[in-house]
Amino acid sequence: MNKESLLKLAKEAYENAYAPYSGFRVGAAVACADGSVFTGCNVENSAGTSVCAERVAIFKAISEGAKDFAGLAIACDIEKDDLVPCGFCLQTLSEFCDDIEIYTPTKTYTLNKLLPERFKLK
Repeated sequence: MNKESLLKLAKEAYENAYAPYSGFRVGAAVACADGSVFTGCNVENSAGTSVCAERVAIFKAISEGAKDFAGLAIACDIEKDDLVPCGFCLQTLSEFCDDIEIYTPTKTYTLNKLLPERFKLK
C-alpha cells in the first residue's frame, strides 16, 4: 500500500480516538507485506494506562497473525510538523522489524533513523 493510502487510513482512524485528557487524537495504519492493513487510534483513560495509536494498530495485526510489517503511517487532528511515534511505539516496532518506513503527513522517516540504538533479544 502506498504512503498516501496509508495516511488516509490513519486520518480516518483518529476519528475514533478517545483522548479526553490530552485532547490530542492520533490515528495509525500499519501495512503488512501480504497487503493487509491494520488501523488504530489512541485510547486514554484516567488510570494512566493509555495506549498509543501505533501500538493499537500493531497489536491488532499481531493478534490476527500478521508480523511482517511493510510501512506505518500516523496522523493527528492538528497540524504538526514534528509528529513521530513515541519511544514505546518505536521499541514495539523494533520487536518485529529491522527497519520500516514511517510516514507522517509532512515527512517520511525510518525506524533506524528514529531509534538507531535499541534493545533487541534476537
